[in-house]
Amino acid sequence: MLKPCVIDSFFQSKTNTYDRCHLFRVFVCLLLLATCSVRLLHAGGLPGVVDGEPLPSLAPMLEKTTPAVVNISTRGSVPVRSNPLFDDPFFRQFFDFPQRAQRRPTQSLGSGVIVDTEQGLVITNHHVIEDAEEVLVTLSDGREFEAEIIGQDPDADVAVIRIEAEDITALRWADSDVLRVGDFVVAIGNPFGLGQTVTSGIVSALGRSGLGIEEIEDFIQTDASINPGNSGGALVNLRGELIGINTAIVGPAGGNVGIGFAIPSNMAHSLMQQLVEGGEVRRGKLGISLQELDDDLQEIFGVKRGVVISGVESDSPADQAGLLRGDVITQVGSRRVESVNDVRNAIGLLQVGDQIIVQFYRDKTLYQTDIKVGESDDILVRGEEMASHLDGAVFENAVSRRGRRYVVVSRVERQSNMAQYGIEAGDIVLSVNQIAVETVEEMINAASTRGDASVLEIQRGNFSQSVVIR
Repeated sequence: MLKPCVIDSFFQSKTNTYDRCHLFRVFVCLLLLATCSVRLLHAGGLPGVVDGEPLPSLAPMLEKTTPAVVNISTRGSVPVRSNPLFDDPFFRQFFDFPQRAQRRPTQSLGSGVIVDTEQGLVITNHHVIEDAEEVLVTLSDGREFEAEIIGQDPDADVAVIRIEAEDITALRWADSDVLRVGDFVVAIGNPFGLGQTVTSGIVSALGRSGLGIEEIEDFIQTDASINPGNSGGALVNLRGELIGINTAIVGPAGGNVGIGFAIPSNMAHSLMQQLVEGGEVRRGKLGISLQELDDDLQEIFGVKRGVVISGVESDSPADQAGLLRGDVITQVGSRRVESVNDVRNAIGLLQVGDQIIVQFYRDKTLYQTDIKVGESDDILVRGEEMASHLDGAVFENAVSRRGRRYVVVSRVERQSNMAQYGIEAGDIVLSVNQIAVETVEEMINAASTRGDASVLEIQRGNFSQSVVIR
């Protein structure tokens, strides 16, 4: 037979009125405590709705976006000089470059973004896969693929690789030109090799340049945490569209202090298309050399802002458009310029055939001219173009402030023969096989006089020396 519970039997009693009242108060207190406990349990996490409206969350967008962001690991090697004295300009004028440099192994970790599922294209930073002999891509689901390097652009720090994979997700490109300071963004990457990580913030500035991080700079600045390993990862808007490629940070010891930089999506997309189509980026040129507008020049030219044209290459696009030495450029296209870096960045983002309006002062009067961007004189020397021992350097025709023409090394592929002999970007080629050269064409002709070796007279800073390259 079932017995009534203690409380019920107690309340059914007609005696002990005080005890019944006391127990009733205890019962009410226990009921209130239980109700509060349930509410506290629910308060441990955010409620799904407030006043009948669902709370905003990035989770639905990230569920669709994060599978397109991959982890990248590389293995490679770089040349190492055998004698540290060769780093000293004083000793370098007496000693030749080492005949063969030793190599040391390298490894790197970074991120990438899948942007084309049919071709398996992944965009990342050049410095993530620089010197790589093997590139391994790990998807968010744990699958691993060895990647093929399609092309790299060291100047803008962009690279494209390809994987053969099925059932993958790609991000849609967004229009970075419509970004505004204050827009919310999310950074996705692989910081410190921890695995896929998401951080959020806002766009804190646009068009950042002159930082000395890359040759060509037009960065999105954001306070979304970007740390080592985030390089090459995605910066997306709240629709999950790719708005930028995370590239660099500014902070003590490389740590994040709320200032990170990303390559705008429009710039990255344009460079990717060139790399996929031709394997390299061919930048246009105007054919001018420049110098900063210091206080003395400001007084002489009567202009407070801009850069001075110190030389104009004969028959170049600038020459054909009527620009002269001494003109002060104040604007290139829509970009106002205040330094040589500003002009270099503006021109570096142009392609051959683009039309650009240049504003400039001449005799304190403002003019403008329409210039059609010409093809750069940069030549990447390959074995089929000239002697194979000069393989892997990029040479450029240049003009000094006084109008003297010369050949400069604008880039050296790090695993090339030229790199092993110590040739560096910025070196000036004075002669080849004792033949003075002023243009890349003259250099190629001079190099063809010997089949298996060339003697290059190289100027670096205030010193020059002969380098025998085999």
